[in-house]
Amino acid sequence: MIIKKFQAKTEPEAISLAKKEMGENVVIMSARSIKKKGLFSFLKKPVVEVTVGMEEETERPSNAFSMLAKQSIQQSVRRPAFVPPVPEDDELLPERGKSEKVIEQRLDSLQSLLEKQFTKEPEKEEFIPEDEEDTSIAFLKLIYNTLIDNEVAEKYTNELFDEIGKINSPKASVDFLLGNIYQKMILKFGQPVTIPLGIEKQRVIFFIGPTGVGKTTTIAKIASQLSVNHKKKVALLTTDTYRIAAAEQLRTYASILDVPFRVIYTEEEMMAAVKELKDTDYVLVDTAGHSQHNKEQKDSTAHFLRCIDDSVDKDTYLVVSATTKYRDLLAIADAYSEFTDYKLIFTKLDETTTLGNLFNLCMYTGASMSYVTCGQNVPDDIEVFSPQSTVKQLLGGK
Repeated sequence: MIIKKFQAKTEPEAISLAKKEMGENVVIMSARSIKKKGLFSFLKKPVVEVTVGMEEETERPSNAFSMLAKQSIQQSVRRPAFVPPVPEDDELLPERGKSEKVIEQRLDSLQSLLEKQFTKEPEKEEFIPEDEEDTSIAFLKLIYNTLIDNEVAEKYTNELFDEIGKINSPKASVDFLLGNIYQKMILKFGQPVTIPLGIEKQRVIFFIGPTGVGKTTTIAKIASQLSVNHKKKVALLTTDTYRIAAAEQLRTYASILDVPFRVIYTEEEMMAAVKELKDTDYVLVDTAGHSQHNKEQKDSTAHFLRCIDDSVDKDTYLVVSATTKYRDLLAIADAYSEFTDYKLIFTKLDETTTLGNLFNLCMYTGASMSYVTCGQNVPDDIEVFSPQSTVKQLLGGK
């Protein structure tokens, strides 16, 4: 893994420098404002320092660590014997409780931990004493079990630990292991891809997905932010003629925002509406939610997506609920992958206690994450997906 820091006057400038040197696939690990040092430093403006990471293609496996981790971890998944009750008295905490408490403390200060790791040279890697090797393995077991408990699929958890085995020694410190797992997961999520604000031509954005996931409310939140916060010209369309309530709900939002609204029944009406609304910056299209098994409705959605020509830019976002079962999510993703590429929006994060499905679907589809929602309030309960905070929660942080 390559970790580098770049400094510039602004965060976008620093990111641009990073991408210019390391390529477009870099992942932003952290960004902070720092003051320049030296004489008359108080007269100088602070600069932004961005830390970025990128996978090395030349990583070679360390069989010793990989075998050690596998043998010790694979038998520990969801083992009640490994999770004894935790007394309130810290001095009487069993090993599992002590490990959980230490990991939580480490995750709470993970940013400073990673800053230290970033500045270390490989040959200065911190090692634990021979007699504490079991402590390292115990922490790996706990992290493994935590990921499984957070419903990260066993397949992706095993793949992650296989990759960790390629770059670590059996005696690597707990800090080093935790830092590498954190970094790896962030790199796998990648940077979120959101609706661009600096556009040169009209952009038509389709929102697809099953029924009941909150597509219409999500569209209203995004439309509000584009229109009110960024002063963009927005129009709302709906092809959902199956549910009158959905069209009326979107009509109400359009009225509140004072933006154009159309109900679309045919492909010809779609093309005519986009042409008529050529002076708008964004046309947000709500599509009919349907079962992944309903071929007729699936074909109808595909036709609407395909009727938009290259005179405008086009994006598609698959909206799914974080509460949906993993197996159903895969079926939904496969159904829509048959006719379009998409980015992922996860809704209802406030209605689940585990976030493993975010990681699972991102890994399964290879699609970019974009937004997450956590409530019904328009336009507040939506934010850009944060790989850092999500990974921290998946690893047991708060």
